[in-house]
Amino acid sequence: MKEVTLNNGVKMPQLGYGVYQVEPAEAKRCVSDALAVGYRMVDTAQAYANEEGVGQAVKESGIPRSEVFIVSKIWISNFGYERAKQSIDNSLRSLQTEYIDLMLLHQPFCDYYGAYRALEEAYREGKLRAIGVSNFQPNHFIDLASNVEIVPAVNQVETHVFCQQRRAQQYMNEFGTLTMSWGPLAEGRNGFFTNAELIAIGLKHNKSAAQVALRYLTQRDVIIIPKSVNRDRIEQNFNIYDFELTPEEMVRIEALDLGKSLFFDHNDPETVKMFMGWRNGFLK
Repeated sequence: MKEVTLNNGVKMPQLGYGVYQVEPAEAKRCVSDALAVGYRMVDTAQAYANEEGVGQAVKESGIPRSEVFIVSKIWISNFGYERAKQSIDNSLRSLQTEYIDLMLLHQPFCDYYGAYRALEEAYREGKLRAIGVSNFQPNHFIDLASNVEIVPAVNQVETHVFCQQRRAQQYMNEFGTLTMSWGPLAEGRNGFFTNAELIAIGLKHNKSAAQVALRYLTQRDVIIIPKSVNRDRIEQNFNIYDFELTPEEMVRIEALDLGKSLFFDHNDPETVKMFMGWRNGFLK
């Protein structure tokens, strides 16, 4: 398993298992399957409502806690210093752990400066081994990273072959912040699994379109957290380090970039209005 080194010296697996949209009742089974396959990093969030299942799976796996890297995220309804501080303790209880390896702010909205101060404090107290952000576009990220004491170790953003974030990654690199992909398989959108280019390249390596797309990201030094509830696909997504894409193949995949989100634009006022829905109970 390849590891990457964060800007504070902490090492984390480059490949992990994501549990977005995994039902709370299924989370324990899915994470247990992933750990059995060989995954040693699990990405969850307060908003996913499945931290407890993740914690149970890790605890009952028999794998030493120090060998499993847990990532979670604070939701915007818990932003602000006091709320974020309390929510970190709540996540620790839900995950049944004394520390979280990497804690992120989930969205670039509401009082994220206050929430980030809570992250910094919890980091100094040893509750968190590393801290970072998620969905921060370059403008949001540069503003925050330039005005905090502890620069984010990671920025988790939508990153896949159709939205490659190459320019954004350059800005992250300037701050020593690693890019972490959510949705590395684009949730199958835009004909992802039937893309002719990915399939053609995969045939040369005896790999699937998904494996080719994931390998492309890892060769660009992007951290990935593919998600599936199917044991066979969980295993397939894990087996991507036994081949390497050629420079020519990397260029061909680079050409697939549409340069825009397949989901939503965090700089769009309508997107911001959507996320503010939590105040009226529309979003947790």
